[in-house]
Amino acid sequence: MTGKSGRHSEGKTASKSGTAREAALDVLVRTEQDRSYSNLLLHQTLQKYGLDKADAGLATEIVYGTIQRLNTIDYFLERFVAKGMAKLQPWVRSLLRMSFYQMMYLDRIPDHAIVNEAVNLAKKKGHQGISGMVNGVLRNVIRQKDTLSISDKLPIVERIALKHSHPEWMVRRWVRQIGEERTERICEANNVPPRVSLRANTVKISRDQLVNLLKEAGLQAEPSELAPAGVLVKGGGNMALTPWFAEGLFSIQDESSMLVAETVDPVPGEKILDCCAAPGGKTMHMAEKMDDRGEVWACDIHEHKEKLIRDQADRLGLQSVRTITSDARKLSERFGAGSFDRILLDAPCSGLGVIRRKPDMKWNKQERELDEICMIQQELLSQVHQLLRPGGVLVYSTCTIEHNENEGMVHRFLQEHPEFELEEDPLQIYPDEYQSDGFFIAKLRKRA
Repeated sequence: MTGKSGRHSEGKTASKSGTAREAALDVLVRTEQDRSYSNLLLHQTLQKYGLDKADAGLATEIVYGTIQRLNTIDYFLERFVAKGMAKLQPWVRSLLRMSFYQMMYLDRIPDHAIVNEAVNLAKKKGHQGISGMVNGVLRNVIRQKDTLSISDKLPIVERIALKHSHPEWMVRRWVRQIGEERTERICEANNVPPRVSLRANTVKISRDQLVNLLKEAGLQAEPSELAPAGVLVKGGGNMALTPWFAEGLFSIQDESSMLVAETVDPVPGEKILDCCAAPGGKTMHMAEKMDDRGEVWACDIHEHKEKLIRDQADRLGLQSVRTITSDARKLSERFGAGSFDRILLDAPCSGLGVIRRKPDMKWNKQERELDEICMIQQELLSQVHQLLRPGGVLVYSTCTIEHNENEGMVHRFLQEHPEFELEEDPLQIYPDEYQSDGFFIAKLRKRA
């Protein structure tokens, strides 16, 4: 996503629909105005513009990079825009932001080319006055480039927030919970592009066989050091478009996320419940670990997501997956007490462990939302545990690094339910540790 990159063309000759930068501007404006998810919007826009691979790559880089570095970019641009960034039309603001991003964070694209593209876009979308202003601001930035740095003398929270582009409330919260050094490492890691990781469908192919298959096809592939079924791939593009994906030889899943089913550790023949299952990655992994023998019940509250789960099971050739649409808090209306051998509650959470994949989250999330999500997690735990048989395993997981949603939630549950005990120390993975998502996994056993 972001970072020094010389692998893209300059996007001057795309399809009739427009250039890479026009596509990027389109996405950035709509992301800000409609609060749309950039990844979904980008996918639609790239299809609409019909860009070639290099230009699609450039547009993607510009969109994600600009969103990732948003408050740092605005902090610097503020001094060059006379009436202030907030007063600009949304498209002008986005145009300046993405141009600044390219100048400061991408190499191999000359500054003058970035300015020319920006001015041409401004002329196309606005009038002479706006293009003149854009030209003046960006040329001013070039002249003062060497002076644009974040002072080490700023207060610690403000310095980390500006240097690594995170909201101050988030940095302040993490500094309080995990200290300054780790907070800074996490914020830095959140701006590094995610790696492409695959999970071998071991019902059809072993991990080693998958690695060899990919290597023979000319891709860089190696086994994950973190996840037993994981494979890291470079240079493969969108792996969901490959025939191997269509044949169900693998799924695309982050390495940390793969550890959840490993912790559940289901055994062939068991009856498993995945409470909040969509889009179904962990459901399928559990079915694969059981060699597709037994039952894995995948529940989700949204009806349209049930189809996503079923489609995945069909693609992977898994017969043991059953789907149900329900609020997991009401599953006791469907299943009797003690119905399941193992239960996975991959709970709805703040998602603050996956910021590198969803950079918009930094700016759209409000601190007050974190308390609301804790209430839902608590309600889910207090309902679903009843469906577990004595001696059974309950795994609670989130993709966040928030104490209250993780250790705090498990500690509270254990206090209220002495019939449960921790089977092993909970696992908290931070985004700076393995270049994977931030994740929390706790394994609880119901006393026999």
